[in-house]
Order: sequence, then structure tokens, then C-alpha cells
Amino acid sequence: MPKPTFFNLNEGKRQILIGAAKKEFSRVSLYEASISNILKSAGIPRGSFYQYFEDKEDAFFYLLNEHTQERHEKFLNNLKTYNGDIFEAVTEIFHHTLNRSHTEGQNNFIKNVLLNMNYKIEKAFTKFLSKEELSKRYDEVYELVDWKSLNITNENQLYHVMQILSAVTFHNLVHSVSNQLSIEDAVSKYKLEINLLKTGLSKK
Repeated sequence: MPKPTFFNLNEGKRQILIGAAKKEFSRVSLYEASISNILKSAGIPRGSFYQYFEDKEDAFFYLLNEHTQERHEKFLNNLKTYNGDIFEAVTEIFHHTLNRSHTEGQNNFIKNVLLNMNYKIEKAFTKFLSKEELSKRYDEVYELVDWKSLNITNENQLYHVMQILSAVTFHNLVHSVSNQLSIEDAVSKYKLEINLLKTGLSKK
């Protein structure tokens, strides 16, 4: 978590620092990233960086958490747009995230995150579908979901549905980026798997 001094920066200086950090974490993985490169891009002395962040990992996870929060807001908007259809909502998240990984060129933070994944990064990346995050906005999420379209009856079951969808979505994002699939092929594969979940794997 950034230090209070980071949030006290004026918007212009904060965006310059964010942009410099994102540029470096788009170039290489977190563990290969250089604070010196961030300082050079931001035009600030080393001491200033440590006034804002504990270390480079602190800066990295701030960026990742901001992205995760953005996807959570988009997920809620998707539920509204698709009348509570949870499958359409996550499919749109998949397509949006994948599209960003193809269109942001060299300054591609999300693509680099997906290509350099570990457990801690995965947990932060998928946090918006966690039980803790869903609980924080219980009324908003659970009132938006179209319960009539799902073969479940309670909050706990919905949480597990979200975990399954999160796992499928995350796996497909990593697979698509690491194997350099076209957006068309990636979306086709993802929709096939989502449809299998929707219809079920066992005959009645």
C-alpha cells in the first residue's frame, strides 16, 4: 500500500510516477524491474520514491490492485448491462482484458503481468471475484445477479460459481497470451468452455 505522501501528491505528479512505474513493469517482470529506471522516467530522486512506496513490489501491487478494482467495477456494470447474466458479464471481462493485452503495444502492463504470474500475483489479479471482495459489496452484487437463470439457491453456492468462472477466465487469459492466440481464437475457446459450464457436463 502506498504511503500517505503518495496520495498527497498533486494529480499531475502522481500520474507521472504511475506512468513511470507502469512503463518499467510493462518492460520486464516485477523481479527484474529496476527502481532506477522508474526514477529516471519520473524525473525524481531515489529518496522521493521511498517517500511514496516501501519498495518496487509496493508500487507494482498498487498498479495491479488499481487494475483489479477497475475490472470489478466493469463486472458490476456488465451485470447491469446483461440483466444479471453472470456468464455474459465474465465473458465481457475476458474479452476486454484480452483486447487490452493485444492493443497497448510495448507499454503493456497487463500482458506482462499474465506472462510473469506467481501465486501472489494471481491472488491479486483475481481478487475481485474473491469471497472477501464480494462480501464487501454484498447488496450490489447479489441483487444484480439473475438468480432465476442459475441452478443455485444461496450465497455460498454463488461464491463457488464465481470461483469456477474466475479459474476458467484466468486460465484462458494466461493461455491466450502465452500462446499468442488471436483474439478470435481465444474468445472462441473461452466461450466453448463457458458454454460447457452453462449447460453442464452430465446428462440427466
